[in-house]
Amino acid sequence: MTPWQDVAARIVAGDAAGTLRLVTGLDAAGRRAVAAELPRHLAELKRTRDGWWEWHKQIPALRVAGAVCLPGPTAVANWLYRRDFSWRDDHVADAGRILGVLRRRPEPWRAELARRMVERLRAPQVGAEIPHWRIAASLVRETGIEPPANDALVIGWLRSLGATGHGAGRDDLERVTGDPLFGLLLPRVFEADGLGTALFGAQIDVIGRMVDEGLLDRAEILDRVIGRLLADGSSALPALAELHDRLAPTPDEVAERATDYVRLLPAAPPVVAETALARLRLLDAEGRLEVDMFAEAAEALAFRAERKIVLPLAGWIVDAVRRVPDRAAAGLAALCAVFGQDALPLQERAVRAALTLASYAGERERAAVREAAADLPVELREKIAAEYGEVAVKEAAPPPPALVAVTPPAPPAPIASPAELVREIGDLSWSVDAARFERLLAGLVEWTHRDPVAVREALDPSRERLAVRAFGSPGMYYRESAYTLLCRAALAAAAPEECRGRAGRARRYGDSPHPIDGFLMRRAREVAEMFEAGGTRPVLLATPTSGTGHVAPRTLVARLESLEAAGAEPLPADFAQALLRLPRAADPAAAVRARRLSSPSGREPAVWIERGGLPDPVVSCEIKRHRERSGELWYGEVRARIVPPGADLPPPVGELFTRDPAGRRAPLSEAVGWWPAVLPSHREVAAAHMIEVFQAYMESTDGQVEALSPLAHGDGPTGAGTAYALVVGMGHTRPVQRAAATDALIALAARGDVPAAEIGRAVDELVRAGFVKLNRVTSVLDDAARAGAHAEVWEIVAAALPGLLPEAGEKPRANLADLLAVGARAAEPAGARTAVPGLAAVAEREGTSRFVLEARRLHRRLTS
Repeated sequence: MTPWQDVAARIVAGDAAGTLRLVTGLDAAGRRAVAAELPRHLAELKRTRDGWWEWHKQIPALRVAGAVCLPGPTAVANWLYRRDFSWRDDHVADAGRILGVLRRRPEPWRAELARRMVERLRAPQVGAEIPHWRIAASLVRETGIEPPANDALVIGWLRSLGATGHGAGRDDLERVTGDPLFGLLLPRVFEADGLGTALFGAQIDVIGRMVDEGLLDRAEILDRVIGRLLADGSSALPALAELHDRLAPTPDEVAERATDYVRLLPAAPPVVAETALARLRLLDAEGRLEVDMFAEAAEALAFRAERKIVLPLAGWIVDAVRRVPDRAAAGLAALCAVFGQDALPLQERAVRAALTLASYAGERERAAVREAAADLPVELREKIAAEYGEVAVKEAAPPPPALVAVTPPAPPAPIASPAELVREIGDLSWSVDAARFERLLAGLVEWTHRDPVAVREALDPSRERLAVRAFGSPGMYYRESAYTLLCRAALAAAAPEECRGRAGRARRYGDSPHPIDGFLMRRAREVAEMFEAGGTRPVLLATPTSGTGHVAPRTLVARLESLEAAGAEPLPADFAQALLRLPRAADPAAAVRARRLSSPSGREPAVWIERGGLPDPVVSCEIKRHRERSGELWYGEVRARIVPPGADLPPPVGELFTRDPAGRRAPLSEAVGWWPAVLPSHREVAAAHMIEVFQAYMESTDGQVEALSPLAHGDGPTGAGTAYALVVGMGHTRPVQRAAATDALIALAARGDVPAAEIGRAVDELVRAGFVKLNRVTSVLDDAARAGAHAEVWEIVAAALPGLLPEAGEKPRANLADLLAVGARAAEPAGARTAVPGLAAVAEREGTSRFVLEARRLHRRLTS
């Protein structure tokens, strides 16, 4: 056997130790032979059907073989960093073997390898071993080189400090300082990107103990920590604030850095700002904080939004002014800034502080307080006027912005030629959207009928690629989807017999799709089966003529006329979809034209066109609670009930217009964004189907809730289905998904279609049942009110509050004060005077909690 054959046998067996013994025993010629074969072996391995499993097993042996046999440091670095090897993360086990063989190389060779290894280090997510860091770090230590600048080397070293542990003694700490990397990398730690992925409790403790033991310069570390906090601004790391507190700066050290602490206050994250403020207050308590520093600090804090920072500010100002009256101007100026905060508890606390300091105010300060108080609520404004003099009320605020109904963009233009059809199919991906699906399906049908020869010739070079996309690789299972069926239709247009044969041999897996997804897939499947049978149609009936998904009645009739002229019957799913896409407005002229058609399928739409589309089903929602098999844990979900109208509906439509909450949960979907265009005249039905899907994706990033935006632009009544879908969307964990719910609510408001009472009831039920968090719902409502939907938002809040307000003696639920605040902001421009059951009793409670303050404000708005 040749040297390569011996080595290859050990590699294929996944025997890294055996491979190491063989390659280290080879002469120079044998190593060159192995080095030449390694890339070819890996390329062949990747081409085999079982390549992934095979190379995953062989990776450790392949790594060590390359480290021994490849000639230059560049080649070895490239081999170790191959992307193919990233499937295995056992770099720790590999490091010992590889370092052992690398130490047999000359030192200059190893120094060059060290540089190249360091340059290519990349730090992965928190806690993961940085691939090849141990090899690179050991080579740097052993060769003594100055390593290239790479933050991943620094992050890897900092993570390794965690192994020293909380219980390390001085000897352990001295071993760390004796590491050659210590002096090279420590200065870079506080400048490295990714510091937050490596600085945790263990590292903080080790650095702090090194400072305590005098192994690190205290002043230098403190300066580097504060410098990094300043440099990062609003992105400053809480872990650095923890390290700062572990160092526990003395008053003298704080005094030397007072300017830096003040500079941290305006933009740093709350935990960092609190750290800086605590040090400044300690300095101030010793009488060592200068007036200008106090003024700058108070001003910076007054504009922050966090209550836990701004509320204590008022108390600090009162104490500081009492100790040093010269600070009155600066303190009152900061309180005036707090007056402008849109948060009643902050305003109330600032007013109380200003009243306390009234005797310290000069005329200039009193005038400033009166001017700032003009923006306060009337009850607070009156308190200021009693101590500081009459407050001039500002002119009425400008009216909220007017809502404008936005028209969705028109659908894309039809495909103009077989060449364009082939280009579009070539660019097709699994993430195809609804508009492109409709355009490609219509283009395939039209051009295969008009010029079948040109279509087949144009698609012929793509047949194999289309077959893999449609049915997967030979012998493999595939999951059917709208994308795979579109590819199947394209393959059927190019080679009907081949496609029919592949379809018969294909191995499909997966559960039944959601009924709406199944309906979409049925449309693509019937086109593919038509082509496979050698048939064509001149046109599809259901291709939208509007961005909402609607099909104009006269266009539908013209398409039916075209089918009748060609002697063809409509495809069943295409026909049903066309009926679903009819607008709700009747078109008598189009109905007359439809009645002239000779075929029953041609005349049937006349009834729907004349009536304005299909009749509406009845939608309701309820919360279903289930017990786990153990019998100990209950869980719940929102289910929709859809009761079809009495009319005789086409079978596919009847499936979509029926839903029994007592039945099995509907399958999930990743194509909810397509649904509004499937049911553009029945958005309540689409919304009812969306509810269960949204619940399953409450923490997902895939954008399912974004389907609410096109849903709002549809037509038809809105009720419980729309309300529950909106509220579940409002409860999504991610702000970008909640923004879609906001957009939908605004769009509905612009069209006068908000089911406010139903949304209010849904908020009440879903919050009390724990399905959604109230703070997320209120953020959506507040954004919508500020955008001009104040009247609708007030109606929602008024409907939700009676069930959410606490009974006498009960504590309010979390974030209910936020809902009251949103209601107060919306009620004023809406001119609301509606009595809310239970609100007056809450407003009469004693105390100054934010909940009580907001209840009083809303009650005054409604009764004054």
